[in-house]
Amino acid sequence: MTTATATATTPTTTTLITGGNKGLGYETARRLIDAGHTVWIGARDETRGRQAADELGARFVQLDVTDDASVAAAADTLAAAGGLDVLINNAGIAGPFVPAEQQTAADAERVFATNVIGIVRTTTAFVPLLRASSAPTIVNVSSGMGSFSSVLDPERIESGIVAPLYQSSKAAVTMLTVQYAKAFPEMRVNAADPGYTATDLNGNSGHQTVTEGTDAVVDLATRGGAGPTGTFIDRDGLAAF
Repeated sequence: MTTATATATTPTTTTLITGGNKGLGYETARRLIDAGHTVWIGARDETRGRQAADELGARFVQLDVTDDASVAAAADTLAAAGGLDVLINNAGIAGPFVPAEQQTAADAERVFATNVIGIVRTTTAFVPLLRASSAPTIVNVSSGMGSFSSVLDPERIESGIVAPLYQSSKAAVTMLTVQYAKAFPEMRVNAADPGYTATDLNGNSGHQTVTEGTDAVVDLATRGGAGPTGTFIDRDGLAAF
């Protein structure tokens, strides 16, 4: 695979996690390092990102998914370091916790800039590096909150939540995943639903631990370029779109 530390006998997998300095991204980094990956933590804030990387034994690259120059520079950094095998598009924001009628167009622009356009920007920048890998993989962190099936099922917790901007952005993430899987058939491109996990995104109200919440992401990131593409999974397996 394409990493600076790979050898002919003991290849390693190089993984980049956007928004990797806390929450699901941080726990994903920890688990993938334990699995033998060389992990790059991409974070907007250099101080927090470096601190997280130092704590975990990861590498740090400054990466703001809303900024063209930042993403391009990050791609150059990883190219110089040896390349990339797994891209985990994890960075995301919840948006304002206010009633729907108070959510503005500016709020929508901010949520979609990070959660959707950020994935487009980052994926486009790193596709050339992924194409040089023997097992190119993209994992998009989506949500059951963006699943039409889940939000319409009264038995699911997602059906009782009204968050138009966040939920529509995650629906877009899942559709991007399906379309990228078609566009890049040589790659494994899949989406993960962490489930209702206790993180800063929900004020730590989720009933799952971050370890449980990263099960699906870690699964997809450790398949070594094998398995299906264009799917949406949670920790129990295939999830409904």
